[in-house]
This record gives sequence, C-alpha cells and structure tokens, in this order.
Amino acid sequence: MAGACAMLVVASALGVFQIVTRFVLEQPAEWTEVMIRFSLIWMVFLGIPMAFRQGAMVSVDVVYRWSPPALKRVLDWAVCLAALVLVGIIFWWGWDYAQRGRVQTMIGLEDVSMFWAYLAMPVGAVFSALGIVGNLLDPKRMELETAQ
Repeated sequence: MAGACAMLVVASALGVFQIVTRFVLEQPAEWTEVMIRFSLIWMVFLGIPMAFRQGAMVSVDVVYRWSPPALKRVLDWAVCLAALVLVGIIFWWGWDYAQRGRVQTMIGLEDVSMFWAYLAMPVGAVFSALGIVGNLLDPKRMELETAQ
C-alpha cells in the first residue's frame, strides 16, 4: 500500500510540475505526461493487492448472507480460485507484454524501456495472489455489507 501511495504522490507532484512548466514558465516538459500515466498504472497494480487482502473481491453477497457457515466456506474457496485464475491470466499476459515491450522506449524518455512500465501487471498480480490467499486463510471482510 505504501508503494501505491508513493505512486499517487509521484503522479500528483508531476502533475503540479507539468502545470507550472506549461502555464507559468511556458516551457512544457513532455516527459511528465507519460510518467504521470505510468505512475498511475503502478499505483493501481500496487493498490489492488490491498483490496484483495481486505476481501473486496467479486462475490455474491446475497447468497453469502443467506448461506450456512459450511456453504460460506465453499463460496470463499470459489471466489478465491476465480480471483487466482484472473490474476494468473494478468500475470501471464502482463509478463508477455513486458517482454515484448523491452525493445520500445518511452515517449519523452528515450533511454527508458517500456518494460518497466508494463512490469506493473505481473508485479501487481504476484502481490494480488498473496492478498487473495491471505484473505482465504484469514478473512477480513472489510466491505460494508459483509463487515465482521
């Protein structure tokens, strides 16, 4: 979560810097646009694992509320497995995308490979998988409707 917050700070600071250079100094820094975009992508993929850890996964709340405890555990496993399949797909295709992006460079930052921007997907998927398994083993249920 600290990494996600840091990426939000970076995006905000670059946004202010971009406004100052563009409108006050009238000398825009082109590289800030792409860095804001990629810091926001990293922010999302570093923040998702916390949501998974807190139990903010896709679930059927009505069925969960009306189910006996044994069926609730089955639903927990089903949601966990579905979420793990999803992050597994994100990891697989994210890593493939990052590998293919090694030969590309960032606009405005010709010395930086796009690999580092695309790496957010597999990194976020690994941390998300840990959050999903952590929620299965020790459910937090931080959502409003299912809070314990």
